[in-house]
Amino acid sequence: MKIKHLHLLRRSLSTTGLLVGALLFATSLSPSLVPRPFLMQALLSGVAFSAGYAIGVFLHWLWNFMELPEFRGRVLLIGKIIAWVLCAAIVIGFLVRASAWQNSIRELMDLDPVDTTRPFSLGLIALLVFLALLGLARLFRLIKRTVSRTANRVVPGRISLVISVVITVALFWGLFSGVLARVALNSFDASFRQLDLLIEDELDVPTNPLHSGSAASLLGWEELGRQGRRFVARVPAADELARLAPGPIDEPLRVYVGLNSAETIEERAELALAELQRIGGFERDYLVVITPTGTGWVDPGGIQSIEYLVGGRVASVAVQYSYLPSWLSLLAQPDYGQETARALFDRVYRHWRELPTEHRPRLYLHGLSLGALNSDRSADMWDLVGDPIDGALWSGPPFRSQSWQWATAQRRPGTPAWRPRFRDGSVIRFANQDGGLEDFAAPWGPFRIAYLQYASDPISFFEPSALYREPAWMRGERGPDVSPFLRWYPVVTFLQLAVDIAAAETAPIGYGHSYATEHYIDSWQALIEPPGWDEQRIEALKRTIGDLGD
Repeated sequence: MKIKHLHLLRRSLSTTGLLVGALLFATSLSPSLVPRPFLMQALLSGVAFSAGYAIGVFLHWLWNFMELPEFRGRVLLIGKIIAWVLCAAIVIGFLVRASAWQNSIRELMDLDPVDTTRPFSLGLIALLVFLALLGLARLFRLIKRTVSRTANRVVPGRISLVISVVITVALFWGLFSGVLARVALNSFDASFRQLDLLIEDELDVPTNPLHSGSAASLLGWEELGRQGRRFVARVPAADELARLAPGPIDEPLRVYVGLNSAETIEERAELALAELQRIGGFERDYLVVITPTGTGWVDPGGIQSIEYLVGGRVASVAVQYSYLPSWLSLLAQPDYGQETARALFDRVYRHWRELPTEHRPRLYLHGLSLGALNSDRSADMWDLVGDPIDGALWSGPPFRSQSWQWATAQRRPGTPAWRPRFRDGSVIRFANQDGGLEDFAAPWGPFRIAYLQYASDPISFFEPSALYREPAWMRGERGPDVSPFLRWYPVVTFLQLAVDIAAAETAPIGYGHSYATEHYIDSWQALIEPPGWDEQRIEALKRTIGDLGD
């Protein structure tokens, strides 16, 4: 019986679909931006094969629709045998090549090479994914035909066909994007909410009244959340700063408001402002408004860098808006956090603007990943023209960032999209692992925006249009951390980059979406130009708090 079922399945499969599916399966094994874990590669290859199969089925239908001649009899049989052999040869040949392709990325990122991509296991999982998606497609067809036959009893045939397609699409769309997506998001949210409540034993309730969560604070220690407690507890001490930083030293001030600190966005923003005023944040030389990532995390390297560079004479403030990882929020709820970021900036900016110009701190925005996107959206630059802030440092800006997209699109001719040069560099500059913020003839103006991005970061360089068009950053000169074997393939590159988003943070520090403290130091130094720092001091700072260990 099982053999009979397999025989029926084989006969029901489209030869054209299998051939195109094999091509997409093979190209899915090629390198993209970051090394892919085994399971992600297997799932990607299964989806790519399914997409190719669907394209092949459509092409075969189009051929018949146009009433073009088809092969029949012996010619058709020979053609199918050749196609099956060709499919097998393509799949096997590319599976053998897969480890070399993945190692081309791993070598650039100083990772140990992999001996094998486990081709048989990979192929089996990909086959199971294909069969599952094929089953869903045939269920779609069954429901459509059932609805069409029912409707055909009361309306003409073509109208019943349209009705059946609309109803079936609505049913599947509602099921997957509505019910299942909502259940999945709620499950993720509940899991990360519980993680956020976890109080780690090594973090003690602060005794310093200037720390958020202390007895004198307006914010309860438990209400800060896991990421908030980490942020306020790990501030560098003044004596640590004094060993490296020139000039007068203060202990940095940090304010963090967790999701549980208040019921509404407005209340949390008001709490942040009140706490910032209580500890004297506006009396420091620098003030940084941070928008955290989706989970509420603030990259330690991003804030520690400026704290050391200015000798601790800086205050920073952040408000949590989510429990979900940035990549999940970015794909499912891209506007998540925008209202919180706007509410916080609005209150801080209005108070800052009322202070005497000569006595108020230099004001900067900062964020990583989804935090960079929402930080960018927090301020309408047209509202700041009369009294602008001093600037922003946005690292790993997501592909949805409209300001980043616009500045990249308006880059000077001949500069690559992965490190563009915007006009004369007096307002906006881009940097990567090799710097790039200081190499301009024109000086920076009083308002400065710096983007820190790696060419291998899929959070920044994913493009929906990669489905049908080669991205600009793949043309011409490649980034220093991008595989020379990376090529654009219709459909496949889009799928690869989508998977890369989920794997972006698995890349080693200094690549992908894992930003190194050393590169934050270079970026902040160029942005704020703190006095007293020469090359030797900067190198000593990087050796002390850096991530790369060079």
